[in-house]
Amino acid sequence: QVQLVESGGGLVQPGGSLRLSCAASGSISSIRVMGWYRQAPGKQRELVADITRAGSIDYSDSMKGRFTISRDNAKNTVYLQMNSLKPEDTAVYYCNADDRFTSYWGQGTQVTVSS
Repeated sequence: QVQLVESGGGLVQPGGSLRLSCAASGSISSIRVMGWYRQAPGKQRELVADITRAGSIDYSDSMKGRFTISRDNAKNTVYLQMNSLKPEDTAVYYCNADDRFTSYWGQGTQVTVSS
């Protein structure tokens, strides 16, 4: 089992920045990839970015250049640095971790971009 705890969400003005953190615990040695997804009201959950244990990164095209994912294996933590935030980035952001058999999810953290 893997437990994921997100932090760092909140209210930010358009053009601002936020950094999300996701701390993993439990059977962390089995994790192959960690990532961030988001779900806006009335929309499907979508990939933001993910990163493998080896450091290979994949971004959603719409977030490339504004969002940066990173991983600290020593701290079992993955980060999402979000810059130049737009109102359409408003969503619940979920941390995800996959091992060979199971996909684990955090409880989600709300990000609201509004003036």
